[in-house]
Amino acid sequence: MMKTIKVKRSTKETSIELSLNINGSQQIKIDTGIAFLDHMINALAFHAGWDIEIKAEGDIEVDDHHLVEDLAMVLGDAIQQAWRQASKTGFKRFGQSLLPMDETLILCAIDLSGRPYSLTKLTFTREFTGKVSTEMWPHFFRSLSQAGQFTLHLQQMVGENNHHIIEAAFKSLAIAFREALSPASTQGSTKGTL
Repeated sequence: MMKTIKVKRSTKETSIELSLNINGSQQIKIDTGIAFLDHMINALAFHAGWDIEIKAEGDIEVDDHHLVEDLAMVLGDAIQQAWRQASKTGFKRFGQSLLPMDETLILCAIDLSGRPYSLTKLTFTREFTGKVSTEMWPHFFRSLSQAGQFTLHLQQMVGENNHHIIEAAFKSLAIAFREALSPASTQGSTKGTL
């Protein structure tokens, strides 16, 4: 059984406390002060099957950048700890998803490998969704993959509604995580270790 992972980060710009259990029962409590960000992390945790609790504060009166970026880093750190735990008993390592949400279709593929790389291709037609600038979403995913030490490919196949594009991206990532973190009886690498 996986243990609950706790990560804290405190800077002059943000203060974040996060707990994550990837073998949870969708017990979710998120408070970042940015409702749309909470909504997206909720979608990620729910569809991945995680228990997650986040309490985050940041200088959102300046803008959204510091809080969104730091939250991605803290969550990525917790995900890295989770897949490294899972590697001791065996896990699938790779995950993928092709997820529709109304007119939107998102492709996501991940490799929990210790090799961080992110290629995100999402097209937006407005500057903000809620109180988050749309330019922050590719940055969020890049920061998440760097801190999480995994490869992430996230691509919009079609889509027009900005809310649908972002939410489908988070849900597609969730499904990919659910697959990649699921138990497997074999080692995840021909090298014998990741």
